[in-house]
Formats: sequence, structure tokens, C-alpha cells
Amino acid sequence: MKLKCIIVDDESLARSFLERYCQKQGNLELMGSFPDSEAALTYLSSNEIDILFLDVEMPGATGFELLDKLMYMPKVILTTSKTDYAFDAFQYNVADYLKKPISYNRFQESITKITDSLNNTTVETNKDDIFIKTDGKFIRLSYQDILYIESMGDYVKYFTLAKHYLTHSTLKAVEEKMNPKQFMKVHRSYIVNMSKINDIQDNTIVIDSKVIPISKALKPDVMIRINAV
Repeated sequence: MKLKCIIVDDESLARSFLERYCQKQGNLELMGSFPDSEAALTYLSSNEIDILFLDVEMPGATGFELLDKLMYMPKVILTTSKTDYAFDAFQYNVADYLKKPISYNRFQESITKITDSLNNTTVETNKDDIFIKTDGKFIRLSYQDILYIESMGDYVKYFTLAKHYLTHSTLKAVEEKMNPKQFMKVHRSYIVNMSKINDIQDNTIVIDSKVIPISKALKPDVMIRINAV
């Protein structure tokens, strides 16, 4: 399966090189090439991609400001002529950092790094945490700490025993990233940690005194998952 990607860079020559590299790379599908963050955000607001090739310094919003506005986080490869963004790259959990001018060999190394990471994520069943963006930064949440996740319009809220975290996303996007062996969507507005369920009564689940509705359509799947007798 090809990985969907876009390029965001105000330098036409840099975009041209990356476009050729993407077309040459057999496992990438280039979905778009944009000269600024605003144009890219318009596309990303209604389309999901796997890899984002992103310049940092551009007219208007910077690359990092674009990341601040995204509802989900693809694998990000920074493409910049400067090397002083290492700390910011770490804060945004950037997958790789390519310094211009970018050689095709270095480009290939970056794609290999990402594909290996994605393959490991698919194969591994012991992944036990997720990065979420809240209050302008990415934080790591352990799956074991998450009780349930609630949809709130264009936001979702992660609930733990200690506190809750609000992030700009959709429940559908969250569901795709969570470990399906541990988490399950039980209602259009809720995903629950199956190991945290205290009891089930009628069409509700109780987790730490919170009563969560179960949709009638999903209840049979819920009962199968808990191995009810």
C-alpha cells in the first residue's frame, strides 16, 4: 500500500526536487504540493495523509504553526536549510529532519525510517502509549492511564484518574490510532478502555462512577468483547 504524502514549501525549486523524489519512490503517492501553510491547511482539513514534508520558515504561518492547527498528526519530515529547530522538532515528535539541499539518498533513508516505524507499529501489540496534543504541546499518555475518551464536537477529551486532556480531533481519528485490543467505541461519542469497566447494566457502562451509554447497534459487540456468559 502506498503512503499518501504532501509537500509544503515556499521554495519552488525545493518543491520540484521533492516532487521528483516522491514520484521516483515507488511506495509514495503525492497528493499535493503547496507553497504555504494556509493552502496546505485547506487541503488537510478534509483529507488525511501519512507523511508531511514540511518547511519551517514560510510567508504567513510557519510550519510549526501549521502543525498547531492540525486535527491529527501525520509523520512529519522537516525540510529546511537551517539546523536550529532540533528542540522544536522534538517537541512536535517530528519523524525526521532533512537539511537542504536534500539528496535522493538521504530522502530514501528518511522514507525507510518511516516505513519501518509504521510496520513496527502495525506488528507490535505491546505499544502502550499515545502522544496527544493539548495546551500547545504534545504529551505522552499511557494506555493504562486512560479510562475513556469522549467526543465534544471538534474536540475529544481523554479522561484519566488524575485529570482530563482536551485536544482538537475527531473520535474517528482517535479510534484509528488506539490499540483495538484495549479500546472500543461503544457509542458515537465514547471510546472506552475495556479493562477499566466496572460494570454493565442495561445499555450503560460504568467506569470510575461515570455512566457511559452503549448504542444498541454496538452492544452485541461489547458483550462479545467482555466475554459475557
